[in-house]
Amino acid sequence: MKHKLNGNKKIYDIINKKKLDAVNKPIERANGLPNECYNDQEYTKIERKKLFEDKWVVVGVASSIPKAGDAKPFDLLGIPLILLRTKKNQIKVYHNVCSHRGYKILQKKCNLKNVLRCPYHSWSYNLEGKLISTPHIGGLNIHESKDFNKSSSKLKEVRSYIWLDLIIINISENEISFNEYIKPLKKRWSQFWTENDQKLIRHSKDFGYFKLKARSNWKFAIENYCESYHLPWVHPELNSYSKIKDHYNIHGLPNRFSGQGTVVYNPRLKGKIKLPCFPNWPKNKNNIAEYISLFPNVMLAIHKDHFYAFWLEPISHKLTIEHMEIYYVGNKAANSKKFKSLRKQNMKLWHEVQSEDLNIIEGMQEGRNSPAYNGGNFSPVMDNSTHQFHKWVATNLI
Repeated sequence: MKHKLNGNKKIYDIINKKKLDAVNKPIERANGLPNECYNDQEYTKIERKKLFEDKWVVVGVASSIPKAGDAKPFDLLGIPLILLRTKKNQIKVYHNVCSHRGYKILQKKCNLKNVLRCPYHSWSYNLEGKLISTPHIGGLNIHESKDFNKSSSKLKEVRSYIWLDLIIINISENEISFNEYIKPLKKRWSQFWTENDQKLIRHSKDFGYFKLKARSNWKFAIENYCESYHLPWVHPELNSYSKIKDHYNIHGLPNRFSGQGTVVYNPRLKGKIKLPCFPNWPKNKNNIAEYISLFPNVMLAIHKDHFYAFWLEPISHKLTIEHMEIYYVGNKAANSKKFKSLRKQNMKLWHEVQSEDLNIIEGMQEGRNSPAYNGGNFSPVMDNSTHQFHKWVATNLI
């Protein structure tokens, strides 16, 4: 039986209900997400609405637009957006479309002096999104019209929040507040750092960013990040000092995040000095680090001496851009010459680790072309965190 809504396909038109139900079974009997969730373009349209428009999603970092007037375009699975810092030093996110004839206003990153001008008919908006100029709207050299209300044609703002420098949005505005959404993870991590510690994070300008192009679905990056099961075979160097036996699973309740942690974090960076640590990090937790996927599209890591956010920009159902943002404790650690060598080594380490994972997730994408694969099975012990993510996807698609 077909399920249609306004002529658009619904999830059970694309995926048999039994396949999704199998994902939510106890892990011993569960299957993973079916192939359609990774290689079907029609499915991707539903996923965009259910998992990206309806949820809190990372679209960038505030430090990438540091000055008042800085603005950059960003497309979220085809939805054009503007990330902008106002004159009041506030981060705003707008739909990147002129209210007049629907032209995509901002084409490239720039610094705006006072206005955002549409190249089509020169309608202009201030940085707060207010429509302030409508040339010739009432006829030649008549720039106002009593029949047109400017105030009703401002740029459409997107609900947004800044947390740990991340720009996080909820397009449909039907999710709970971000403060409420993130509360379980903040509570968990309060055992490591305080609010004051978090205020110290600074993005490194020299060795604080890299990106990778993954020829795979974005979900593979998340589910791979959730578990440490693959360490001995995919990350032999990392596994030489942070072995699989030293890791533990993490399950967020309610189910908004999952991941894994290690009890033997001990960075092997060469040099006579060490990176500064968060002032309130407990001494008895110095060797603990945690790696958490906050659904849907950001992978976070907390260590005593640095924090990173590895966020995903899905381009299509089989192409993803991975953005790594690395932060240190205070500006001196993040940007001074004194710690430059350590920053360089640290970025090289994470680039190598994520590049090793890249080969794996691209291979998984290729494997999903097999009609013989039913979504796979899970280790009841080692794959719990990955199963949590699969359940989150399957549950929120309905």
